[in-house]
Amino acid sequence: QVQLVESGGGSVQAGGSLRLSCAVSGDTFTSYHIAWFRQAQGQERKMVAVITSSGSTNYADSVNGRFTIARDNANNTGHLQMNALKPEDTAVYYCSVRRSYLGFSGRSYDYKMWGQGTQVTVSS
Repeated sequence: QVQLVESGGGSVQAGGSLRLSCAVSGDTFTSYHIAWFRQAQGQERKMVAVITSSGSTNYADSVNGRFTIARDNANNTGHLQMNALKPEDTAVYYCSVRRSYLGFSGRSYDYKMWGQGTQVTVSS
């Protein structure tokens, strides 16, 4: 069974940066697309970024140009570099994986395996 462990969250002032990591274990890492979602208080979980097994990336409009998703296949880890953070980026960030043969998806209900989440708080 795949296990996901996020790290790297924290509190930062607007304009600052954070780097989230997602350690994946339990199956062949390269068989999965890696995704980051976020859930602000009282809101639904929304896609932030996805990187496919082949390295293609997709970003939510709200983070495009500020966030960068990457994967380290040698270390079974996904990363989300977040720059120019804004207060509206405040949320719990979750990583997830989706088997590559199922195709790309940006919908949370298409993802069945989740990490525990890491809090990101951006103050103005």
